[in-house]
Amino acid sequence: MPTVRILLAAAVAAASVAAPAASASPATPHVTGLKNVLLVGNSQTGSVSFIDENGFANLGSFNVIPDLQQRINEMDPIQRIGYETVKGIEGGDRFVDDAALSPDGRRLYVSRGNLDDVAAFDLATKQELWHTRLEGFHADHAALSPDGTRFVVSATTANKAQFIDTANGKIVSSAPTGNYPHQNDYTPDGKYVYNSSIGNISLPQSMEWAKGAFQLTKIDASTMQVVKTWTFPHGIRPNLVAPDGNTFYAQLSYLNGFVKYDLNAGKIVATVNQPFSEHAKSLKPDDYPKNSAHHGLALSGDGSTLCDVGTIDDYVALVSTDGLVDKAFVNYPTNSLPYWGQTSTDGNYCYVSLSQANAVSVVDYRSGTEVARVPVGTFPQRERVAKVDPSVLGSLS
Repeated sequence: MPTVRILLAAAVAAASVAAPAASASPATPHVTGLKNVLLVGNSQTGSVSFIDENGFANLGSFNVIPDLQQRINEMDPIQRIGYETVKGIEGGDRFVDDAALSPDGRRLYVSRGNLDDVAAFDLATKQELWHTRLEGFHADHAALSPDGTRFVVSATTANKAQFIDTANGKIVSSAPTGNYPHQNDYTPDGKYVYNSSIGNISLPQSMEWAKGAFQLTKIDASTMQVVKTWTFPHGIRPNLVAPDGNTFYAQLSYLNGFVKYDLNAGKIVATVNQPFSEHAKSLKPDDYPKNSAHHGLALSGDGSTLCDVGTIDDYVALVSTDGLVDKAFVNYPTNSLPYWGQTSTDGNYCYVSLSQANAVSVVDYRSGTEVARVPVGTFPQRERVAKVDPSVLGSLS
């Protein structure tokens, strides 16, 4: 394994960024008559499912790896070593890490995990508009700017957040991050991006000191320069900034729960330790998937309830933001691997991806119950709410 890490480190330094394959027209700022949908990235299938937020029907899926063999064939030897190494660390191919729809609801942007690139597709024609390789060997979480002109993606092994021009796929800038950058989020006004890092997850817990900087990075979205950083004691897993702009909730590596953090004061003000399920009690920290005990965090539309996804516990805990007390639990069969949380557009539901069950669970914040379960593709992970042009839904399979 040390030899593999040395090869990967050398490869990261030598990796180059590929030119975009084609160009696309700029995103449309605003279009009326769009349908609210939930995008679900099926990471092993290499597709994105579209779920209707009105009734939770699966409207179909879109294949985002039509060029898979081409992409593999065009890798140079160093890139191929990186691809195989990351594939081994991930436990197999992970072709979809994150996805977003353009403001006009007609263009799909996808961070293609182990292929280490970002691709854009015209939903109506199914044409791939462009693809761009990132630095390093893994394309991770991504976020689309509110105006649809920039797609920021974590280049995990390069320790950078890279900003892509959605019109043509060109990388316009990169910002330094902590080690193994993970999640990206634009502030609602589009002025800033928050990037969080998880550290080298291939190392055991006993070597947490060697995993690198666990850092929250605030980036100016206009200049793409770092504004401020915060250092955490463990890898920062799913997280969110509350509407007040100061309260930060985050799950941390190995923590069976989450923390509440004051950004102005720069300190953890509360830690919520959740109960271990019987299955979770049998696991050692190094058995946790990618160091995560809990992986998925969302906030209800009214700000009153957190959706805390218990990955190793096979449950979702609904937690009151007033006092941080548990209000309800939704339990799943053992090894369902709940792995992400996303609040619905209307703020009333928490969507939870069940990666090993190939489904999305819909949890009602108000009643504390599961109201629907929607079958999707293989190994769903990231979910994002979006608006789609109904005229392109016929292209889904």
